[in-house]
Amino acid sequence: MIANKLFISYALPLFIVLSSCNKDFLDKKPSTSLVIPSTLAELVALLDNTTDCNATSALGNLSSDEYYFLNYDSYLSEASITTRNAYLWMKDLYGGETNIPDWNIPYRGIFIANSVLDALSKITPTNFNESQSWNHVKGWALFIRAYLHYDLVSNFSPAYDHLTASIDLGIPIKLTANIDEIVQRSSVKETYDRIINDLEESAYLMNATLPINNRNRPWKAAAYGMLSRVYLSMREYDKAELYADSCLGMYSKLIDYNGISPTSSTPFTNINDESIFSSHQVFTYLVTASTTSVKSVSIDTTLLSLYDSTDLRLDLYYSKNASNYTRKRGYYGSGLYPYSGLATDEIYLIKAECLARRNEYDLSIDVLNTLLQKRYKDGTFVPLIASTAEDALEKVLQERRKELVFRGLRWVDLKRLNKEGANITLKRVLNDETYLLPPNDPRYVFPIPDDEIALSGISQNIR
Repeated sequence: MIANKLFISYALPLFIVLSSCNKDFLDKKPSTSLVIPSTLAELVALLDNTTDCNATSALGNLSSDEYYFLNYDSYLSEASITTRNAYLWMKDLYGGETNIPDWNIPYRGIFIANSVLDALSKITPTNFNESQSWNHVKGWALFIRAYLHYDLVSNFSPAYDHLTASIDLGIPIKLTANIDEIVQRSSVKETYDRIINDLEESAYLMNATLPINNRNRPWKAAAYGMLSRVYLSMREYDKAELYADSCLGMYSKLIDYNGISPTSSTPFTNINDESIFSSHQVFTYLVTASTTSVKSVSIDTTLLSLYDSTDLRLDLYYSKNASNYTRKRGYYGSGLYPYSGLATDEIYLIKAECLARRNEYDLSIDVLNTLLQKRYKDGTFVPLIASTAEDALEKVLQERRKELVFRGLRWVDLKRLNKEGANITLKRVLNDETYLLPPNDPRYVFPIPDDEIALSGISQNIR
């Protein structure tokens, strides 16, 4: 994987980032050669490339049950073959389209992270402060590598199953910036083991201070939050809860939605109080964009029906137009494309789910109510109660669906919940034809792009 033909694709972001973020540095380097970073400041500039280091796949959003095409003509008007095929879970997902960003961009970010790690090995800190910065930059690079490897395995591999993880195909794990190295696919278990190792080391190395105005930059609580997300997807709920506690122990702020304008098309800023680590979905697919000009799709009616009239999220998350509901701009602020980062609301929901799963249903509902009282109009919220663990879990999972909409998490949830026996079948009706995606269907695993298969010869997924 990532062989010579992709050299320009991977090396160019290094040049662009440093040329835009560090002009003085470039002025000292020959313009005819690849920029080689040599200071911590230059490495930070590389990692601040949010286009590559903070971008995740949108394929899960395209394929999940959070939106629908209004009619067949709207579907046919969609220019992206990948969008149309993902909507109907077609086996031939890309229809001849190449340079798929959902695969290429995360690997570009991993390349940058590995370039930083390689460069750090040649930098010797000269004092305590520089040593602290060196450690943090290393932790940052490890976090980005783990974050993007996880995004890839979530989309291009089966859900984690302890019975089959050692033989299920994971993804190529890139641990160096060597562009000539072709790496075959590891197992799902090997992939998750590497992700967890990188996150644990990053948690040890990174600073414990929230970068308030630079939330694209991870910190210790982000590593804990990411470990909680990863273990949840593995259905290791005891560890997911442990890391949720570690994350919330460092940062637990929630936004009172009563203080947010329901008429604004941009209700949240990209430095809002709930964002622990900010990332976005790839800037590619129009139907995932937040804009009233998208008139071909609408928010799923079943999803909309879950909100009652006093739930502030209905007006803060969506806009009602003449013919459809569209998504407002979320935690990524003014950015058009969905937020896919880590936020405290997600961590509260992980904590509540894990409590319910270990039969602590009263505590589970208490945690859930802590979140929900910030989501309803003042004076209208009636705290939820649960009589059993199953009742609490059902309530938590429903709120998870309502709260984390268009955050890139629904697809992973469908995969893991169906492994738990949830038996969720997705259904589309288009042009009088019905399309179904049964639980645990092979089409929950997206195919590796054809050009990648041709280039590297790695194994393809069965659809």
